[in-house]
Amino acid sequence: MALSRLRYPLNISRSLRLLSSTFSTRFISRTSNSRIFSVGGGGNLRPASLSRLTGVCDSSLKSKWIDVRYLSSADSPHEVLGMPALSPTMTQGNIAKWRKKEGDKIEVGDVLCEIETDKATLEFESLEEGYLAKILVPEGSKDIPVGQPIAITVEDSNDIQNVPASVGGETGVKEKEPTGQNVTDEDTKPESTSTKINASELPPHILLEMPALSPTMNQGNIVKWRKKEGDKIEVGDILCEIETDKATLEFETLEEGYLAKILVPEGSKEVAVGQAIAITVEDANDIEAVKSNIGTSLTTQPEKATQSETKSEVKVQKSNTTRISPAAKLLITEYGLDASTLNASGSLGTLLKGDVLSAIKSRKLSQKPASKDKASHQQVAASQESKSNKQLDAYEDFPNSQIRKVIAKRLLESKQNTPHLYLSSDVILDPLLFLRKDLKEQYDVKVSVNDIIIKVVAAALRNVPEANAYWNAEKGEVILSDSVDISIAVATEKGLMTPIIKNADLKTISAISSEIKELAAKARAGKLAPHEFQGGTFSISNLGMFPVDKFCAIINPPQACILAVGRGNKVVEPVIGTDGIEKPSVVNKLNLTLSADHRVFDGKVGGAFISALQSNFSDIRRLLL
Repeated sequence: MALSRLRYPLNISRSLRLLSSTFSTRFISRTSNSRIFSVGGGGNLRPASLSRLTGVCDSSLKSKWIDVRYLSSADSPHEVLGMPALSPTMTQGNIAKWRKKEGDKIEVGDVLCEIETDKATLEFESLEEGYLAKILVPEGSKDIPVGQPIAITVEDSNDIQNVPASVGGETGVKEKEPTGQNVTDEDTKPESTSTKINASELPPHILLEMPALSPTMNQGNIVKWRKKEGDKIEVGDILCEIETDKATLEFETLEEGYLAKILVPEGSKEVAVGQAIAITVEDANDIEAVKSNIGTSLTTQPEKATQSETKSEVKVQKSNTTRISPAAKLLITEYGLDASTLNASGSLGTLLKGDVLSAIKSRKLSQKPASKDKASHQQVAASQESKSNKQLDAYEDFPNSQIRKVIAKRLLESKQNTPHLYLSSDVILDPLLFLRKDLKEQYDVKVSVNDIIIKVVAAALRNVPEANAYWNAEKGEVILSDSVDISIAVATEKGLMTPIIKNADLKTISAISSEIKELAAKARAGKLAPHEFQGGTFSISNLGMFPVDKFCAIINPPQACILAVGRGNKVVEPVIGTDGIEKPSVVNKLNLTLSADHRVFDGKVGGAFISALQSNFSDIRRLLL
């Protein structure tokens, strides 16, 4: 994540309400050149500076400015710094690192801390001198709302000892959550990682949480830990590989230190974003303290598990004769057993065939003579059991990857929420094949049919800009895209990926070919970066390498179109010769089926786009211009 410095001028036009025990409520307007009046210890108004509040100078942020709180009465004169809105879309931020410690002298322009926003990691500067009296939110804290107090500053160093420990009871420390729970809740709800870790008993540490590595990610899988417990970590080191809903990405560390404890082992599935996955420390001597503390807190879990197992066993023993399976009934009758003396192991206290066989084996009972009717019933039961066993062995559970789960969800949402319009047309493929052959023979440029199709589609989108658009559900209107970015469907072992050829209409066929090969290799290896598969204005799905003549693809939201490309087939068609007479001729034809969002595409736009495709395929050489 990029690290940049934030130094924006102040532009505030919002009113601040000042509360005092001796003054009535009043509003004082403030601008960039004004002073804030806060209530002093004796009930008098004193001027206070605005310089410790920085933010983005944007009209859209007028409702997001932070209230600077000034405490009165017995408290020493001080100022409270709130989490600033450092980007137009920022609603919360993470304290990546404090550059100043409590008690440090701060000058104008000094960087107080690094704040990770939804866009980048920015430096929060001080515009006034003073002293950093109290840090309310320690570094490593996540999801701090904009406006929440993060620190307290004073003008005089003698006032540091007199500042309050918190502001209005809010410290912003994420780890200090109430731990008291009802006994019934402990029995019925799984404990989260935060309840297992007592932060007060640990040495100085940072709790690493499952990051949101893509805009749509709400959970991920820990594929592999690159670092082991006790390893030294530097800035930029890869801690682990995380499988998201898009790809497998590398999780880098932003600070140096030591990996003290791994809380979520590799191979763990569906770990929620924000769940703690590891603990790091700055000093190697603190590693054992973290391990011992976490280890003792986790040992209580097996004890609870054994208690619950004992309770379940008692319940089964009390109700072991409530249900009896048909096969067990037959054996009880044959051997003359008392069902109330047998222990049931099935669900809901069901007595199973295996329970009866165990009792027969332990007691060494002999089978009573069975009548013909009983023998026939036994044969029927045995045949039914063998059939059921064969049916159970006939299938195998195939675990879904995180990518496939998301694909399944998105495709269902697309078919349910997007009105699909289908337009199909056949194009003659021979001009394209001749161009491909000439490029190889004359210029030694090897390109695939798919590479040229991408260029053909990009040129058609440039000629019909209304087709290069998407539907904005919030505004309820069509939004035209500025660039032609083509998403290409690539099949991988983990699922379908769609790397993007950006500005495809401006690139040559050879450049498109080289980029496609590179992106496809990354996609199959699971190494695509987010910017290489997020976005796109149009998708192409090509099954021409399979015996598929035509098919209809499903739109990939928020895009409005996807083009399904089938295989080329030789057909006999009438062709006008040089003498003007129609003659039968063999040509290669290719089927194209466009799936479009009917909210974006009406008949006119769809027809214009298909016509542009037809023209580009028939006069393929103009793509080289």
